[in-house]
Amino acid sequence: MAPFTPLFIDGQQVPASDNGTFNVYNISTSTVVGISASASSADCTAAVEAAGRAFKTWEKTTPYARRDIFLKAADLASSAGWRDLIIQATMEEMNSSLAWAAGQHMEAAPLIRTIASFANDLTGKTFMSSSVPGLQCVMEQRAMGVIFGIAPWNAPFGLTLRALATPIMCGNTVVIKSSEYSPRTQALAVQLFHEAGLPNGVVNYISMSRESSPALTAQIIAHPLVRKINFTGSDRVGRIIATEAAKHLKPTVLELGGKAPAVVLDDASIPDAAKAIVFGAMLYSGQICMSTERVIVQRKAAEPLIAQIKSLTASLTATDMQGESSKNAKLGPLFTEGSAENVIAMLTEAQAAGTELLLGDLARQGAVVQPHLVKDVKPGMRLWDRESFGPVIAFAVVDTPEEAVELANASEYSLSASLWTCDMYLAQRIAPLIRAGYTNINGPTVHAEHIVSIAGLGGSSGYGHFGIDDFTDKRVVATHPLGRQFPFLQ
Repeated sequence: MAPFTPLFIDGQQVPASDNGTFNVYNISTSTVVGISASASSADCTAAVEAAGRAFKTWEKTTPYARRDIFLKAADLASSAGWRDLIIQATMEEMNSSLAWAAGQHMEAAPLIRTIASFANDLTGKTFMSSSVPGLQCVMEQRAMGVIFGIAPWNAPFGLTLRALATPIMCGNTVVIKSSEYSPRTQALAVQLFHEAGLPNGVVNYISMSRESSPALTAQIIAHPLVRKINFTGSDRVGRIIATEAAKHLKPTVLELGGKAPAVVLDDASIPDAAKAIVFGAMLYSGQICMSTERVIVQRKAAEPLIAQIKSLTASLTATDMQGESSKNAKLGPLFTEGSAENVIAMLTEAQAAGTELLLGDLARQGAVVQPHLVKDVKPGMRLWDRESFGPVIAFAVVDTPEEAVELANASEYSLSASLWTCDMYLAQRIAPLIRAGYTNINGPTVHAEHIVSIAGLGGSSGYGHFGIDDFTDKRVVATHPLGRQFPFLQ
């Protein structure tokens, strides 16, 4: 029998109040791998109100008390029992490879421990007024209240941790909404912190069917207790979330799409660049917001770089992750058959527009798409302009570093980039010109440090970090001296 994932409200696992459920399917076999509670309107209200009640006491806990819970959660996440739970749920719900699921587990404890260290940074400052003699100001970083977090399916455990961890470390309370594709994996992130000693109501978890999600999401955003929303996902849905939040003048953190460029200059280490580009483009079949989707290479380096990338990529085969032959598979299927259809459509359009297909068959088998390499892709083509979320590398050849920067910035996206050169003086001059939240010199685009999260610079990549400044308010208490003189009351 398929496992059941309940809601988690005010420290209790509960079914939906109207007993609503939905099925969770394996994307390759269409078999049911789980059944999830589907929250009702009353459940959503209950989750927000539980978080509101918990905030009154959680905000007053010391940062070091919160840190101790985080360190306990990190220790639990490192245990064999939790490792097996996380990996099994990820593989079953997402049909991912063992390597991808294991990587999700391996990142958990370091992420939690890094955010635990934020306890040392939750400080304020005191300063004297610049205009009123004797007036003293105390600026504090204070928790905001209830945070509504929406985490996606592609890295379900890790991104759910990120959506809740910094907010609660800062003294907020949280309502987490899962993707309808990965409720069991995402619920584990909440259960982990509860087992570590998080008080009831500090984190509440809800899941809901695809059909009910738009209306219920809008309901939660509109609730007066909800102070901020964080969302990770597509730019299409991000715009909807931002619109709903704007109706109530509520701030958001939006980590959306990517179209990461790798800029390779003539003096680059070609073997290193080729390996990092293939890794960044093909990891999880390109279904990562930081995936390398565009390679902009200077002309002298183009032929050897493309040859090495083609050789490395040709050795990779995507499978449906079913059967014995898939146990050691490096590439799995795309998220849905619709995702695969979209990737093939983008490739077909690009070929019709005059690009050169270097590798790939322009076909899909269900949700499985083999790696594709395409040369002479240009702005204006959908393959250049829009995130593919597939195992695709688009090449453009340029003559100068300045031309490479111009093409790298010819995009609505701005999450991540890489720059390849052995001249560090040139790297330090060129890297700041690339418009990206993270620019990796001689490294893959799929990289970010836990202490400073990946973040877009607006547009289709969104904006905001998962850091202290994004989940606290700077509040000032000004103590005025008695006996002040006021001009028109002399």
